[in-house]
Formats: sequence, C-alpha cells, structure tokens
Amino acid sequence: MRKLSSLSSIGLLAVAVPAAATSVSVSFVQPERYTDASYSHPYATEKDRAEVQRDIAQHFQRLAERRLPANEELRIEVLDVDLAGWFEPFRFRTAADVRIIRDIAWPRMKLRYTLLRDGQPLASGEEQLVDMNYLMNSNVYSGSDRLRYEKAMMDDWFEKRFSAH
Repeated sequence: MRKLSSLSSIGLLAVAVPAAATSVSVSFVQPERYTDASYSHPYATEKDRAEVQRDIAQHFQRLAERRLPANEELRIEVLDVDLAGWFEPFRFRTAADVRIIRDIAWPRMKLRYTLLRDGQPLASGEEQLVDMNYLMNSNVYSGSDRLRYEKAMMDDWFEKRFSAH
C-alpha cells in the first residue's frame, strides 16, 4: 500500500513505499520549486507532481530491492527534478501538453542520500544526476514509459554509487 502525504507549510512531500527486506525512504523537498517535474504541462499542479514523485519513489524502491542487502537502509531526499525534454510554448494551439525530446534537454535530478548498514551510516552525499547522452545511450525501458530516460539515469547512478557496498 502506498501513502502520499504533503506538509505544505514547509514544502516537503514524503512518499512511503511498501516495506520490503531492504528499507528505502524517498522524500521530495519543496516539489513546487522543481525545475520540471510534471508529465502533462509546464504549469504543474500538486497532483501532476505527485504522479512523477510516486513513479520516482517506486523506481528507487525496485532498485534497492534488487541491489542492496537486507541489513541496509537507504534514505533519499530529492531536491530537484528536470525531466528530459520540454514543453514548447509556441505549440500551445496544437500540442501544448506534448513534451518535445531534444538532445539539449537532458534529464537531471538533484538528491541527497544516506546509506545505513545495521543502523550505522555507511555512505552519504549530495549529487546531481545528469545524462547528457540520454538519446544516444541504449535504454531498456519501453518507449511508452514516461520516465524512461530518468529511470536509465537513476539505474546508472545507483549502480555506480552502491555496487561496491
């Protein structure tokens, strides 16, 4: 069961993902200030942002379940999201809600993380995830997956950051 809660007074949205052998918590800090975190249009509502946040949190959960030992806990704070592509304002009459994918509009995500093993800090940091070659890299996700480029970027970061642990 998934639970979304918003603390609008401090601009923090926490997404609780299902408990599994590996514990992962993903929180979204001031999502209303994110660069571009909506599937539908550039003027995102809280509901639009919540959909993207849910999908990001679920993907981090799947990555942790597959790659982290049961005695580790990962805490991620997402500080900014900029989805691949953009909405082009001059297309407002014909395709206002169509995200245009171009090689110069790569996906980005800024986050802070802490990895704990048996309750003790093992690794932490703040990082900017960027995939400037997102259109040239192979991608295992379906073309209909709205987060396909971001998921590939998250996979790459997760592998590089946590494969040694």
